[in-house]
Amino acid sequence: MQFAKRLDLVETSAIRELFKLLGQPGIISFAGGFPDSAMFDVEGIAQASQKVLRDAPGSALQYGATEGFMPLREELAKFMALKGVTGLDPQELIVTTGSQQALDLVGKTLLEPGDVALVEAPTFLATIQCFKLYGPKVLGVPIDEHGVRVDILEEMIKVHRPKIVYLVPTFGNPSGALLSLDRRLKVLELARDTQTVIVEDDPYGDLYFGDTPPPSLLALSDQVPGSREWLVHAGSLSKVLSPGLRVGWLIAPSELLAKATMCKQFSDAHTSTFAQATAAAYLQSGRMPATLNKVRSVYAQRAKTMAQCLNQSLGEKISFSQPLGGLFFWARLTGANAGPKDGAAFAKSAIAQGVAFVPGAPFYANDPDHSTLRLSFATSDEKLIEEGIARLSKA
Repeated sequence: MQFAKRLDLVETSAIRELFKLLGQPGIISFAGGFPDSAMFDVEGIAQASQKVLRDAPGSALQYGATEGFMPLREELAKFMALKGVTGLDPQELIVTTGSQQALDLVGKTLLEPGDVALVEAPTFLATIQCFKLYGPKVLGVPIDEHGVRVDILEEMIKVHRPKIVYLVPTFGNPSGALLSLDRRLKVLELARDTQTVIVEDDPYGDLYFGDTPPPSLLALSDQVPGSREWLVHAGSLSKVLSPGLRVGWLIAPSELLAKATMCKQFSDAHTSTFAQATAAAYLQSGRMPATLNKVRSVYAQRAKTMAQCLNQSLGEKISFSQPLGGLFFWARLTGANAGPKDGAAFAKSAIAQGVAFVPGAPFYANDPDHSTLRLSFATSDEKLIEEGIARLSKA
């Protein structure tokens, strides 16, 4: 078969390849980027689905509008209002099959060969692959513990004139970094002043462990007049409710939203109506605040335990910043005391000891740091975390 040349621009996900090794019995996995299934509010989701089938089976089981199930769009607008996004009309968002589809629609509608897309270095691997499929040059912008370096971002925007800038400002994947308030405002000023589309991906913003993080770029856009028309926001219920529902959303300027809706029409017609109706009923039930409080508490304790174990077992051989939310530790091998220096080589040694993580290099669009790695604390309880880090120490 003769495949499309654009497939030459991407390769199989290193993370998906790693998962093939995880079927071995006894493996403790810190590799996955997904929530703990034990945290799912099964009772609440069951009640929501039963309510849908009892009260409105015809609409829930039928084809629906590409833009999304209107009761869900209304609930999502309310959900965003609780996070500081005021005055959002349900018509200003479309429901997508997870936020991954939202990002794909952004790439599909805006990117083409010859364009430049700027992303954080490191950033969500699937976004790098998604954008590359449409032919642009994808370049990484350095980050630190406070998020993207806006001074470098400003210079790269001037030099490269990117079509889009993709950011995960709140507890990024894989970095766990939290973009500071002053940097958020600067990003919005850059969007307005340079007329550059900023894509804000926010799947982890509700998973904070202490103080509430700064408002999203979308919520802050009212403070920077003119920035909203250059801002795209992707959200998801996957990390806080259930990834299996595949419910995400895209908020964007009306012209872009219309193009994205057209492209989604060609792709899947619409996100599962039954899943949307179930999600709407769940949000209407008022159970979400309790669910969020539970997962925040559990993940916070697991993150604390992992930090303690890393410090005790690996000491100076590894460096990291304590995450304030999200699902991940982003760490760097220092090579101290004859310790490992390469994340990929260390990952193989770790598998041999019965523990898995993801090497950091694939999360860079270019110039990867091979000493880095990502550890997820979400799906392992404290005893497993303790045992898993002990195995890392042996590796």
